Parts: sequence; structure tokens; C-alpha cells
Amino acid sequence: MAELVTRQEQDGLCRLTLNRPDVLNALSPSMFVELRAHIDDLAGRTDAIGAVILCGAGRSFSAGNDLKAIQAGDVAPTRHFQAETIDALEALPQPVIGAIHGHCYTGSLELALGCDLLIAAESARFSDTHGKWGMSPTWGMSQRLPRRVGVQRAKEMMFSGRIVSGPEAVELGLVLECVPDAELLSRAEALARSFLEQSWFTLRADKMLVNAGLDHAGRAGLIFERDNSPGRGPDLEQRLAAFGKK
Repeated sequence: MAELVTRQEQDGLCRLTLNRPDVLNALSPSMFVELRAHIDDLAGRTDAIGAVILCGAGRSFSAGNDLKAIQAGDVAPTRHFQAETIDALEALPQPVIGAIHGHCYTGSLELALGCDLLIAAESARFSDTHGKWGMSPTWGMSQRLPRRVGVQRAKEMMFSGRIVSGPEAVELGLVLECVPDAELLSRAEALARSFLEQSWFTLRADKMLVNAGLDHAGRAGLIFERDNSPGRGPDLEQRLAAFGKK
């Protein structure tokens, strides 16, 4: 049986690819099980992996939750397994870039929002279709989308269920940038490689402080940073020495 999530690693960069192209990478419970296994493993490999790219095989990132698979008896291990997997993706110590092309609807948008930042192809289409089916979000849409695009814009997307193009997603702040489809993965990798040139210790510290700091408002956030910053990294002296030789 083919892997539902494939994995490639090279020089500190890991690429996770949703691999059900025949059904537009619809998110079955079994796919989430495989994705979770990779995420849990990567969380413990910070010395070997400094950044992660999440993308989809074939014509789309993902068309969303696979209702047909659920109807056929594919069941997640626990009630909130999918939501907790997205939580685990968001909590990965390494920066995660989502490379989005084609469909990115509802559950797959919730998955994408677990990434630190998104790069969209010109073909990318984003939508929250919970309202189309009379459903309500449980995978994080109501919390992560407003934090990404603002409350008013998030509500408009959620209330209307309309489709947002790649270029408009940039305007909304949903994605960082939009590029031609042929350049999507190369751009995502170039961005990840630019991160990897920095101290991996600092990358992890920055991500932890920003993400956890969002739970604190105003001055409490400043105090959180002071109290929880891990300080100097183990590569500080080496970097200073290299700088002195330039």
C-alpha cells in the first residue's frame, strides 16, 4: 500500500507530502495517523531537522476532510485526533512552511493554518465550507483564522464560504506570498534554506516565544518573553568566531 504521507530529508530540511492525489489528497483518518507519526518523530529530531515543508502531491494541497472515508469505516484513534494532530504540527519546534496549490478547503485550511507561514501558488484556492454542509469547526478554524487574517476578515470568510484566490490570500494576510505554480516548491525550499542559515537554536526559541506569547496580552507578553527566553544558544561562540574571521 502506498504511503499516505511521504517524507524526504536533505541537509536539515524535511518535506512532508500528502499523498492521495487520486482524491485530491482528501484528509482521511488514516492519513492523519501517518502524518501524526511523522510529526511526533520530527519533534524529537531537532539536531537533524531544522525546518519542515508541508505540501500535497498531484493537483491540490488537499480538498479537505474525506467524508467518504469516514462513511466507509475509516475511524480516527480518538475523538479529537485530527485537531490534536494539527496542534502537534503547530507545536513542532522547527519552523513549518505550508506550500499550497489547488484546493485548500475547510479541514485542509485548518491543517494549513497549523503551519508557521504559507506560500501559495497562483492556482491555490482557499475556502471554509463548514456552512455549506451545516457543520461547525473543531479543528481550530475559529481560533487560527482570526489570528492570521483578523477577526472581521475571518468571519467574512467563514460566514460566506467563498473561495479566496492565491493573490487575494496575500492581500488578506492569509499567506506570505503567491508565486507561479511551477515555482512553488522551489520558493518554499529557498525560504526554508534561508531559515536554516540562521541558528537553529534561535529558530526554535523564536517560534516558542511567538506562539506561546500569543496567549498573553500587552505587557504580560513582554514579561513572558523575559521570563521564558532560553538566552544564548550553544552555537553562539562558534558564530562569533566565524564572524571575526570575515
